[in-house]
Amino acid sequence: MPQPRPLTRRHIAQAGLGLLAASALGARAQGTWPNKPVRIVVGFSAGGTTDVVARLMARELTEALGQTFVVENKPGGGSNIATDLVRATEPDGYTLLMMAVTSTINQTLYRNVKFNLDRDFDGVALCTKVPNILVVNPNVPAKTVPEFIAWLKTQGDKVSYASSGSGTSIHMAGELFKVRTGTHAVHVPYKGSAPALTDLMGGQVQYMFDNMPSAWPHVQAGKLRALAVTTKQRSASAPDVPTMEESGVAPFDVTSWFGLVAPKGTPKPVLDKINQVVNAAFDKPEIIQAYAKLGAVSEKNSPRDFSRFIHDEVNNWAPVVKASGAQVD
Repeated sequence: MPQPRPLTRRHIAQAGLGLLAASALGARAQGTWPNKPVRIVVGFSAGGTTDVVARLMARELTEALGQTFVVENKPGGGSNIATDLVRATEPDGYTLLMMAVTSTINQTLYRNVKFNLDRDFDGVALCTKVPNILVVNPNVPAKTVPEFIAWLKTQGDKVSYASSGSGTSIHMAGELFKVRTGTHAVHVPYKGSAPALTDLMGGQVQYMFDNMPSAWPHVQAGKLRALAVTTKQRSASAPDVPTMEESGVAPFDVTSWFGLVAPKGTPKPVLDKINQVVNAAFDKPEIIQAYAKLGAVSEKNSPRDFSRFIHDEVNNWAPVVKASGAQVD
């Protein structure tokens, strides 16, 4: 058997050049991201706040980065279907999730979730925070929260409240309200705010704690009545609507938020590039105006800041879930 020839300096130099070329090619490939469409997965149906914010950010990213960012609605399981879908994708920057506060609630609300938010996702950018707002069908006789509580206590099991899905902040606000007021109502979960609001306006359910951006236009149109916001301060977009605590239900502080995350291991330059576009969008007059109409507020942050924020939110919601007694299999 012939003996292998020893490596010469020429061979070593050629091998080194090959490695350098491969490294340069990889760097160029990463540097050209995005070179094809990027999808932003939303765990709720079109028309809800998560979807509205996702489409605003998709437009900004498309304009800034020169590739199409497509919103893909995957409702179901209180957004767990979408979260699991994104968790299982390649961390290449071409699939993102518009995560809502719902996911941090689901981490402890559901008995058998497949995902772990710390382990499976990288934060990209917190896109907005919004208050929830208690809205009722106009046929409900109450004009204030105390009147509403008194009315609920006369209805027995006749009243139902809607949510955009089990585990959403909308659901948890409803459960917290029942705990704080000693009232009873049947929870009816939907696959997003839009179908829930449709049934609320139609009288199939009587009330809902919805995200302000999706509910407020219906209040302005006279199709729903607003009783209170769920944050500690009143909303600048609805200064005449009192807070729950001002209405005598305390403590009560529920804030919804929405932000982009990516599968764990997505290259840091990709995370940073998206984050820069989102933060820059907050200074644009059209985004400022859009957020004002929605009752939403912006908050500049880094990917690391948002990852830490998600971790803290899981810990903040766990005792609320426990106190409510809510549990989903």
